[in-house]
Amino acid sequence: MKNFTEELGINGHLTIIKRMNTGEEEILLDDPNIIVSGMGVGLSYLFTASGSNNILDYQIQKFQLGVSGPPAGGVTSGINELSGSLTSIDEYGTGSNLALFTGTQLVGTGIQTGRIFAEIPASKMTRINDNSVRYTLVVDEEAANGIQRGGQDAAINEIGMFMKNPTGYSDDRPILVCYRTFSDIVKTNDFSLIFRWTINF
Repeated sequence: MKNFTEELGINGHLTIIKRMNTGEEEILLDDPNIIVSGMGVGLSYLFTASGSNNILDYQIQKFQLGVSGPPAGGVTSGINELSGSLTSIDEYGTGSNLALFTGTQLVGTGIQTGRIFAEIPASKMTRINDNSVRYTLVVDEEAANGIQRGGQDAAINEIGMFMKNPTGYSDDRPILVCYRTFSDIVKTNDFSLIFRWTINF
């Protein structure tokens, strides 16, 4: 049985580019991503007029990086949070260009407080055609370096994008709408990572 987003024909594609300080680029990933059930939840709030009255709250406008992907149960549309999202502003990088937001995340039928998100600037959202939007997420040289878990270097290996605030709560309560795992990347200040994420509606 198809889920709501499959019935709507929503799908996505992610390209990850490693850009060295010298300007040299390497494509690390160029594959489809998973549209998760949160997309259907967010759109149902919109279509039934039961959520936010502000159309901007339904934008994909935040993202998280993580170090524990893929999930134990495998990558499915039922994922509602990253396996090991970064846990502090320091881990995202206080010297980076990322605009960070600390707040409450919608997770399944509940919430999780104190979650850290990076904002996606409007300038990094590009409408390709009537049905496709490309999001360019730049994790610059000063971002996400030196992450450790258990005294060991921890590699970035998962990413998710979030709808801004579909319930219309007074403070943003993002919900995960698309997700992708990838091979381990130990981030250093020698390179930036560019995530070019296209969503087709």
